[in-house]
Amino acid sequence: MESLKTVTQGVAVQLVISRTYSLSMRMGLRYEPTDPYVVHAAFITDTDELAEWVLGRDLLADGLSGSAGCGDIRVWPAVGRGDQAMYIILGSPAGTALLEVPVQDVKAFLENTEALVPRGTESGHIDWDLELANLFAKG
Repeated sequence: MESLKTVTQGVAVQLVISRTYSLSMRMGLRYEPTDPYVVHAAFITDTDELAEWVLGRDLLADGLSGSAGCGDIRVWPAVGRGDQAMYIILGSPAGTALLEVPVQDVKAFLENTEALVPRGTESGHIDWDLELANLFAKG
C-alpha cells in the first residue's frame, strides 16, 4: 500500500452563541489517506481538553453548496454571505454547537485532500487485509 502524507489545516471559526454574540476559536482539520472517507475536526475546550469529531469528507464538500447531513452533524452555506461562510452544527447528548466557518479555508483543505485521494477513489486507499484482520480479531 502506497504511503501518502496527512493533510492538516488550522481554521479560525466562530462558535455562535446567539444572533449577536459569538466566540472565536480554532478548529484543526486532519485528513489521513489511509482513512479516506473521513475528516477529523479537533477543538480545544475551555477545560483544555481535546474534543474531536469525525466528519464525512463528502459531507463537508456537499455542505459548500447546499444543506448536507442529518442527525448529529449538519452542514450548510450561510445564506446571504455569498461564498464567505458556512455553518456546521455538532450535536451530542451534552449539547449542541453551531460553528461559522470560512468557506475558503474548507475549500482549500478539501482541494488538498482531493489532490491525494480524488473523490470516488477512496476504496482503493484502504488496506482491506488489515481491516478484515481487525474485524475478525474483535470477533
